[in-house]
Order: sequence, then C-alpha cells, then structure tokens
Amino acid sequence: MKRVPGRTDHVVVVGAGLSGLACALHLLGAGRRVTVVERDAGPGGRAGRVRLGGYELDTGPTVLTMPHLADEAFAAVGDSLHRRVELTALHPAYRACFADGSSLDVHTDGEAMEAEVRRFAGPAQAAGYRDLRRWLERLYRAQMRQFIDTNFDSPFQLLHPDLARLAAMGGFGRLDGRIGRFLSDDRLRRVFSFQALYAGVAPARALAAYAVIAYMDTVAGVWFPKGGIHALPRAMADAAADAGADLRWGAEVCTLERSAGRVRAVHLSSGERVPCDAVVLTCELPAAYGLLGRAPRRPVRLRHSPSAVILHAGTDRTWPHLAHHTISFGAAWERTFDELTRTGELMSDPSLLITRPTTHDPALAPPGRHLHYVLAPCPNTVVGPAATTWRELGPRYRDRLVRELERRGLDGFADSVREELLVTPLDWARQGHAAGSPFSVSHTFAQTGPFRPRNLVRGLDNVVLAGCGTTPGVGVPTVLVSGKLAAARVTGGAGPRPAPTRRSTAAPRTSPAPAPAGTDEPS
Repeated sequence: MKRVPGRTDHVVVVGAGLSGLACALHLLGAGRRVTVVERDAGPGGRAGRVRLGGYELDTGPTVLTMPHLADEAFAAVGDSLHRRVELTALHPAYRACFADGSSLDVHTDGEAMEAEVRRFAGPAQAAGYRDLRRWLERLYRAQMRQFIDTNFDSPFQLLHPDLARLAAMGGFGRLDGRIGRFLSDDRLRRVFSFQALYAGVAPARALAAYAVIAYMDTVAGVWFPKGGIHALPRAMADAAADAGADLRWGAEVCTLERSAGRVRAVHLSSGERVPCDAVVLTCELPAAYGLLGRAPRRPVRLRHSPSAVILHAGTDRTWPHLAHHTISFGAAWERTFDELTRTGELMSDPSLLITRPTTHDPALAPPGRHLHYVLAPCPNTVVGPAATTWRELGPRYRDRLVRELERRGLDGFADSVREELLVTPLDWARQGHAAGSPFSVSHTFAQTGPFRPRNLVRGLDNVVLAGCGTTPGVGVPTVLVSGKLAAARVTGGAGPRPAPTRRSTAAPRTSPAPAPAGTDEPS
C-alpha cells in the first residue's frame, strides 16, 4: 500500500463530517498530532443538526447500519461507541408498505424475518428468503475484506481469490435478476433491491455485488442513536478532543500553501496559517479539487447519483401504522428509476422513505409533538431540473408530496404540520454538492473500487482525500471506512480486518454498540 512519504507528525483534517472525524480518531490513535478545521459551527457535515421551533432535525442520513465501524474509530483512541452513544436496535428495521395495501415488517433476525415472509407471501418465498440471506452473508464476506475495506493502488489488486468467489456467486450479474432467483414475489424483490438507489444505479442495471448494501440494511441490523444520527459525529468530535485533537469550528480553508510537491500549510479565511506535515481533505470533490488547483483527468466525466427532496415536518399528531422507518412503495418501479436516472422527470408514482425519529426519542420534539422526515428521491440537476428551477418548483412539489402522503393513509397530514423545513436540490447545490445531489458520485462499475476517484493526489505527496466521493463510496458505513483508509495512507497502518458475520439471534431493544470488526458478535 502506498503511503504519504516523509514526516507526518502533524496532520490537518479539512472537514468534520463522519469521514473526517473517523480519520482524525485513527490518526490520533497512531500517535499523530491532529488539527481538524471545519467551516461550520460544529461537527457533522452531511450528518448535521438544525433546530426548528423546538424540533431537532437531522439534516442528513437517518439510517445507521454497521455501527462497529464507528466503534473501530473510537477504539483507536481507547474509547468506545457505547460509552458515548446510546444505541437502540430497531425491530423492525423498516416497515414496507405497498400500493396494493399490503405491508411487511423487515426484520434483521433471520427467524423473525422468515416467519414474516411466510405470513406475507407463503412458504416458498420464506424458503427463498433463507437462501437469499445465506447468499447475502457470503457476498458480504467476499467483498468487505478486499473490495471495501482496502486501499487500492492498482486495478490489478482486484485479481484476488475473493474476486473469483464473487464471480462464482453471480456478483457481476444484474442485481434485480439475482434477487429474482431467490424471490419471485415482486414486492419482496423490491425490499432487497431498492438499496441500489443509494449507489445511484437502477436495480435492473446495478451489479448484483451491490446487494451488499441490502446485507447491511436487512441482515446486519439498523440502529438509532439517542439524540438522532447527529449524536454520532458529536460523540466522535468529543472523543477526538479528549484524545488531544485541536478542533477549529467556523474555520474555512481558502488556500493550500505548496512547495516541492508537498502542502506545507493550510490557510484559513480568517488569515491564520496552520503549518502541517500532511493534509486530509474530506470536503466535496469539487471543493477539494478547487483547493488543489486541478481535477484528475478521467476518460469520461463523473456521473452523480440522483438527488432528493426532503420534507422535515414537525406535527401535532402521528399515524400508528408508521414504524421508525417506513418505505412507502408506489406501484411503478422500473419507470421510477428511468425517471430518476434517465429522463430526469420527477417520480410520477413515488416511492418514499418516511422516518419518525420521535418513535424512539420523543425529546427531539416539543412535548406531545412528533417529527417526520419524508425523503423523495428526485433527479439530480444534470439529468433533471436545474438547481434554480427548484425555487418555484420546490413549494409546488412539497404540496404534491403532502397530497400523496394523505392519499397513502397519513390523513390530516397537511393540517397537522406546525413547523417544517423543505430541502431541495437547490439547497444541496448551495452547500457545494455537485449536480445538486447529497449522494455524490454514483457507483457505476467505472466509478467503483479502483476506478473510483482515488484518495491519493497525483503531484502532491502528502495530500489524501476522504469522504463519499472517493473510495470506498457513499453511505454512513463506507464514509467511516473512508476515514480509516485515509488515515492508513498517512500512517501506513495495517490492512483490513476480517469481515464479521452477524449471528441470527435477535438483538435486544436497547443495547450497547456491537463488537468491532474481526469478531463474530452481532453487527
């Protein structure tokens, strides 16, 4: 593995999102002096926090999987996730509601899910689920060690026995077709393939290998941190401070001082100069390339994932059929993905993620009130409406979403709203997200693994990238890995640990963080 040559005693990490904080903790654990500079007033990045009329809103992800990856970062400084954050294992992980009126609770415990599938679709589909679960576990083991939790220096690193195992399992076929070998019920196939949207690829075109995301969601478990997802970066920042990190809030980087192929100092907009031996840039790729003065040449322009409209609604009531996470599927499926990724139209029959964090933490809302987060995927601003179009389109689309929610059983939703915040691709673009998408560069084959933007920078020996735009990719688990991989570039740290396998026993409702990777404890 290539690493930063020369002295690396003092490292400046630009950005205090999940990847930057994970990187900082791993660097501190390796004995480096670390300064974290963050343009916002506190930690979080995408996983930020907005206070709105007594409601506490998570501005980014709402689903936490694979918390052992966060615990690895805490463990690097002798700390632990469960000491800092109270986690609740969600049962069910999701509730899936379908256009025909049926619903399915998605359990991560194997026996509970098999019984639910049998109730929902019969014994043949339950048997198919058992086989699918075993396949997902094998798929995860084949990928995690060599293709996710690893730094690539060359595509030739793909030539590993695990690649042959992945091919033998059908990992290079199409996701939708591979899931269909196990499950013939169209509704069940959606439950185990909608995760391809996280990777920015339609299930009919995504590699079957991307079912590893379904493993994280439907086998490894879904967790909720008390205080919301923002509690995780807040705890990571506290752990980094206690381990000696210098955390600078409201500190925006304006230039990098360079000489002899190295960055010698980071200059802040305040005029301060911060000398350094190495720099880790976790900001958005366009911002990172702007600081570097150039972007790497690629034969084809980077493609970005679809975007999302998010309606944060503080309400005076809730609806009992909602779980903590509810996926409301429209009747359309293939057409929906065509609209999102090809034609650039808004979903004519939307599939929505509705999250109710007050299910497990009522303190996120005023007494007697509830918080609902409605995520509607939409085209990014390259494929679909331009960012500025959303100034007028946003309020109209908000009203359309509310009508659709009421049609799907959330009667009285419009009248129940007491506080709200609407986020559209215009807002994502203003925050610096390329193509107006918070999901960054999509995971097409040409933008995955060694073909994704590298975390090393050609021409500058001591600059490393981290975050969802670089390796390994998008999502809370992968950006945590990204921070660890960036730290390993600086320290020359050990390679990936063995991938854990989750037991089939059910986790307790509230429990400490799982054991780190490399054990066989539940994850």
